Amino acid sequence: MQVAWGAATDAGGRRPANEDAVLAQPPVFLVADGMGGHVHGAMASDIVVRTFAEFSDAWHPDVEVRGEHVLAAIHAAQERIRSELAHLGGAGITAGSTVAGAVLTAHDEKTYWLVFNVGDSRVYRFSGGELHQVSVDHSVVQELVEAGALRPEQARESRHRHVITRAVDSGPDTTADFWLLAAGSEDRLLMCSDGLLDELSEAHVASVLAERELASAAAEVLLQDAITGGARDNVSVVVVDLAGEADLAHTAPRMEPGGQDISSVGTTVPREQIRSTEG
Repeated sequence: MQVAWGAATDAGGRRPANEDAVLAQPPVFLVADGMGGHVHGAMASDIVVRTFAEFSDAWHPDVEVRGEHVLAAIHAAQERIRSELAHLGGAGITAGSTVAGAVLTAHDEKTYWLVFNVGDSRVYRFSGGELHQVSVDHSVVQELVEAGALRPEQARESRHRHVITRAVDSGPDTTADFWLLAAGSEDRLLMCSDGLLDELSEAHVASVLAERELASAAAEVLLQDAITGGARDNVSVVVVDLAGEADLAHTAPRMEPGGQDISSVGTTVPREQIRSTEG
């Protein structure tokens, strides 16, 4: 299997800085949405991305990656956040991040996506022309929906919609939820921060994923549509496709003018320099 992807992130139309970060470094793809103010939130999401990038060096699609391996990366990121906050003085400072992503892995000699999430960033699967949410938000609104106190259509407008119940932060080691999905060339994965779905309906997202053949183009269009819609929050999106070599349109990572491979860059490169990446 070959992998093609597009990854895009932006501060949006109203926020002064981008606290989101993305990682597209096969076999790992993820988005992280930082919290704690534009400095500490950006620090937390950056730590999540860099920690997973380090762990992914030991992961390979032909070797099974299990939930315990992903949890080890999450807990390592938490330890780094705790250490960074202690260095900054600690008292009164909060920092944390969501994380939602997928690892391409092997299980029983077949290829799978190990999907994971902490917080309210999401993973979707686009298959058969339909968009299906895989991850389940760790949020107050989700708990209200599950308890029957809030209808799903009301959740989008709830004043509690951004209050999360789980994060990669400086507190005790957190847990994550996992799903194992069969990986095939007929499916497309989407990972996004909540800023995307704040501006775009799932129907709109599905239409873009259906119309754009290249993952990089789909990611860029979704980002631009969210910004056009107002982008009250930071927006991040990663789109990933699998294909056989004969079906894959582009396999080479995009390069900066100086020749630097930017296929795994998160928020360290401004969007003016890289609005999407493709592998």
